[in-house]
Amino acid sequence: MEIQQNISLKNYNTFGIDVNAKRFISIRSVHELQQLVVKEKSIFLISGGSNMLLTKDIDDLVVHINTEGICIDREDENSVYLTVNSGENWHDFVLWCIDQNYGGIENLSLIPGNVGTCPIQNIGAYGVEVKDVITKVEAVSIETGKLVQFSNTECKFGYRNSIFKNEVKGKYIITSVSFKLTKKDHVLNTSYGAIETELASKNITNPTIKNVSDAVIAIRQSKLPDPKEIGNSGSFFKNPVISISLFENLKEQFPNIPSYPVSDEEIKVPAGWLIEQSGFKGKRFGDYGVHEKQALVLVNYGNASGKDIYKLAQQIQNTIKENFKIDLEIEVNVI
Repeated sequence: MEIQQNISLKNYNTFGIDVNAKRFISIRSVHELQQLVVKEKSIFLISGGSNMLLTKDIDDLVVHINTEGICIDREDENSVYLTVNSGENWHDFVLWCIDQNYGGIENLSLIPGNVGTCPIQNIGAYGVEVKDVITKVEAVSIETGKLVQFSNTECKFGYRNSIFKNEVKGKYIITSVSFKLTKKDHVLNTSYGAIETELASKNITNPTIKNVSDAVIAIRQSKLPDPKEIGNSGSFFKNPVISISLFENLKEQFPNIPSYPVSDEEIKVPAGWLIEQSGFKGKRFGDYGVHEKQALVLVNYGNASGKDIYKLAQQIQNTIKENFKIDLEIEVNVI
């Protein structure tokens, strides 16, 4: 294990923010990680760098999780049980599963980041959440260096949420995630209008998991910028869940406000619609701004700082609160 000095993190975060790591190490095995946490208690984790906005240099030791590997634990006639190391790229893993005809995560195609971060915020898209296919999460305790397993229930998954963002935040480093996927009789979720429209445009009436994945990829590519071309972290804000009474009041003012039912008392409103209605979609401020095709995405056009982008996020939050009486919550981790 070699610790490097004064390394730029620009290529380690999808926003492309150029901050400095005073010390940096890339970890390629669980054993290396266990050895490291026993020696170093003040560490800063980075994997795919897709769910963070860096606003300052990092004084702690930056630990890049670079472990790879996919293992088939067992399988039966209907299902396959996989354990995937944290450093595997999420989208590459999805494509690998589709090549093997393993179903359940095709709706989560093209989501940026690595496998190890997928349980933390319970990634989701087009009616599917990763919690639906996770069986367990394995992690190293930063305090003891020992491996610990969390069952699906113990992960306390919620909307873009888990125990790893709350009670045990900063106490464990996820080393692998285990999944149960289908081998046949796949249950496809094509109920989101965008997927149905994309499939219909190709005259696909009996879709496969690959058809659904291809549709999701086409939709995302049409709306979302490629981080390799324009720095971004995907959806910057969560879709707010509000009370029915507040929604009814808003509907009187904004008859076209879209919504998705959550329960008898609550309803979800698209954050992108709120931001677009407030005039931010496509707005550019020098080297940063709001993406022209998707208002949920804040972008770095070149050399913006994390502080610039965070300031814009706060401006958007304040405007949404003023216009709609809704508290817009940031989805990415602001460091």
